[in-house]
Amino acid sequence: VYLLDHDYKISKIAKNSSAEIASIVASIVENSKLGSNSNARNSFKIAMMNFDQKLFTKTYTDLLEHHSFREIFFQIFIPFLEEIGLLWQAGVVNPAHEHFISSLIKQKILLLIEHNDINEATTADKTFILFLPENEIHDLGLMYLNYEIVSHGYKSIYLGQSIPNESLKYLANNQTNANFVSYLTVKPSDISVTQFAHDFNKDIQNNDVSLFLLGRLVQNEETTNIPPNVQLIKTVEAFRALL
Repeated sequence: VYLLDHDYKISKIAKNSSAEIASIVASIVENSKLGSNSNARNSFKIAMMNFDQKLFTKTYTDLLEHHSFREIFFQIFIPFLEEIGLLWQAGVVNPAHEHFISSLIKQKILLLIEHNDINEATTADKTFILFLPENEIHDLGLMYLNYEIVSHGYKSIYLGQSIPNESLKYLANNQTNANFVSYLTVKPSDISVTQFAHDFNKDIQNNDVSLFLLGRLVQNEETTNIPPNVQLIKTVEAFRALL
């Protein structure tokens, strides 16, 4: 598809082996600037399929010349990762491909967070504590939220994957103006988001702290029975506006 988009005839493409096709595509990418978001996603896809970190870095660096990281994340990385999810379900890509490319994206987020962490928090009225529920390992969304929090000048405590609610009780009672943030992708799977919110309050024994819930599982959740200290945030943009 990539070669067809670059005016190669199907008859010419068919004469090449898979390895030769990959080499031709890599050569085109190496010697051209990215003219569209779809071209960038194709380049990232090729980098993923070939486990080519150099191509990933070149594509990302080229994009930074014209886009902010926030634009790259929402306009390119998110659609790209959604496409990978479909390819994975169809058996086209191996889980190793997905882990490889996700790790490279996480590296970029971590570098930006480190850059912002050099400076003292400028907004001291809130502390954000980020965690994923037990057995939840999909942390890319949570990592991006952490980037938004620190770039807005807030103090952040990033706990990461699979944290039992009981482990959060100490922070709830010992951090001033604690605000908890979680990103629910596939967990909890045995209870509703509403029940998770009530269990959170029960386990930490503190209904005064705020809990912000984002992710795929909150999209269709009703807010009728949500505890008053819990907010369901349907989009990252809405969370940014809140910050």
